[in-house]
Amino acid sequence: QVQLVESGGGLVQPGGSLRLSCVASGFIFSWYTMKWYRQAPGKERELVAHITSTGGSTNYTDSVKGRFTISRDNAKNTVYLQMNNLKAEDTAMYYCNAALRVLQYWGQGTQVTVSS
Repeated sequence: QVQLVESGGGLVQPGGSLRLSCVASGFIFSWYTMKWYRQAPGKERELVAHITSTGGSTNYTDSVKGRFTISRDNAKNTVYLQMNNLKAEDTAMYYCNAALRVLQYWGQGTQVTVSS
């Protein structure tokens, strides 16, 4: 059974940091590109960051460049999103996604709220 389980969300003040984790099971994690998406209330889901199967390449949406870092540990079947200097506009539900050609798997999401 395929599972992606996110954790690490919460309430943080502007300028603070959070580290999201996504643990995968039920598929060969090291074969998949891993992505973090987010969706704020009333907005479309957007791709925040992705990392290739080996971790050799990463990419970020412009609004998080220099603040967020995606990484993965294939030995632990886990992908991370380190989020620094958080802003109110980063408030959203964050979803982990695994992609390999036409195959896609999603986690249930973890809420990140940035507020003073």
